[in-house]
Amino acid sequence: MHRVCMPDYESAYQNFKWDIPKTFNFGADVVDQWAADPDHLALIWCNHEGAEARFTYADMARRTSQFANLMTNIGLNKGDRVLVMLPRIPAWQIAIVGCLKMGLVPIPCVTMLTSSDIAYRIKDAGAVAVVTTAGNTDKIDDGYELKARISVGGGAGWLDFEAVLDALPEKFDPPRIAAEDPAILYYTSGSTGKPKGVLHASRAIFTWRVSAWYWLTLTKSDIIWCTADTGWSKAGTSILFGPWSTGSTVLFYDGPFDPGHRFELLTKYNVNVFCAAATELRQLILRDVSGYNLESLRLGVSAGESVNPEVVARWEEITGSLLLDGYGQTETLMTILNYPPMQVKPGSMGRPQPGTIAAIAAEDHDTFLEPNQVGRLLIKYPNPQIMLGYWKAPELTANSRIKIDGDEWFLTGDTAYMDSDGYLFYDGRDDDVINSAGYRIGPMEVENALIEHPAVMECAAVGSPDEMRGEVVKAFIILNDGYVGSDNLVKELQEFAKSATAPYKHPRRVAFVDALPKTVTGKIQRRKLRDAEYGL
Repeated sequence: MHRVCMPDYESAYQNFKWDIPKTFNFGADVVDQWAADPDHLALIWCNHEGAEARFTYADMARRTSQFANLMTNIGLNKGDRVLVMLPRIPAWQIAIVGCLKMGLVPIPCVTMLTSSDIAYRIKDAGAVAVVTTAGNTDKIDDGYELKARISVGGGAGWLDFEAVLDALPEKFDPPRIAAEDPAILYYTSGSTGKPKGVLHASRAIFTWRVSAWYWLTLTKSDIIWCTADTGWSKAGTSILFGPWSTGSTVLFYDGPFDPGHRFELLTKYNVNVFCAAATELRQLILRDVSGYNLESLRLGVSAGESVNPEVVARWEEITGSLLLDGYGQTETLMTILNYPPMQVKPGSMGRPQPGTIAAIAAEDHDTFLEPNQVGRLLIKYPNPQIMLGYWKAPELTANSRIKIDGDEWFLTGDTAYMDSDGYLFYDGRDDDVINSAGYRIGPMEVENALIEHPAVMECAAVGSPDEMRGEVVKAFIILNDGYVGSDNLVKELQEFAKSATAPYKHPRRVAFVDALPKTVTGKIQRRKLRDAEYGL
């Protein structure tokens, strides 16, 4: 499977064939290979205070080997899970790749997780080590039976990340990693219960280079900046695995979102490809960019939430570069995309990536639908991008697979339609997951947090349309006796939710109600609440 340019979509799609190696170790087979050129730049890091650091692939090869040696010396073994909760700092790449180089399974997490969020992941995954920052160590309870506690910045009872690596050998003999060996574990929100673990094999990490070829169009001379959170699977494909598989240089910025500063960085570092969520893009297009030199920028891309056609048109008008929307999931990563040589249809997610077969099925799954009919979006097996399965959830994994006419398909959980030209258009989720600014939020996570407040007797959380974030969380709350709805109580409940779970999950809107719609068996009908929010 060698990279070829995409002169046109049809020929690239028809001629593509998966060629997955029997073994694949991202640290050894990608990072260490690019390190043969000692000057080849892998990472430019900067922050809002003006600090900057640059790392070649050779630097990263040495540092990730030191990390692998550290974990070996501590007594970790191939297949052990390691929770990595780091912000946008170079230690993130070092820890993730160092884990992969040794055959450990990293669990990338957003830094906004609370103590209870972390506790759930450590227990559920059976994690034996944690890597985080000094500012987050107080979220990790002393009672966990961890073999390693590693902190950027140190702390009582924690190994100092930089200090311990400095003392270790720069060479490491990587183990054999089979294509089907577990490689990385992401947690993603569902409509019921706690977040579910999505386990990917090493072969999936290998395949994620394909979207870097055809969608991002990256080469080893390119600089890419993706603003995704380090806990998102999107960070894997567009900050780490995709760009470094093509030898590209990654810009990694640690700082708050500031539309004007975004354009300053694009100009300063001559960024060629920029990846951001629709929430950011909606604010960026409002800026006057006449004072910035964006000649190096040839492509903008977005995924995680739909990009309005108006945003696409305005982006291209002010920057002179394309903006290509794409679709993917934690379970599959990028599968349906727009490509530079292909005509873009306003509002479309694009067409299946080479190597991917997509279809639309009726709700009963037994039949495929005609063009322009909304149904359930399916991805056909075999496809090496698709997850090994949901962690410790064989029944849930089995329920994500269906058979139609003897062929097996993966149920994405999304609804869409395909037009007569093969373009796919997103319709929505067929569950209750809320997609806010690219973050997937399970309603029960919000509800479980709110129900602990003494004022709340019953509640339901749904997505509510928002111009900037796409959706925001709205909570419908029935109060206990003795409580009266007020602006002060809304603020109190919002702060309470922030303290009980990751702050991005808190309800930005609250409605106090006397009753919630339910089925005859007493199940809350979130769909009715959400439809009312959307005027359906």
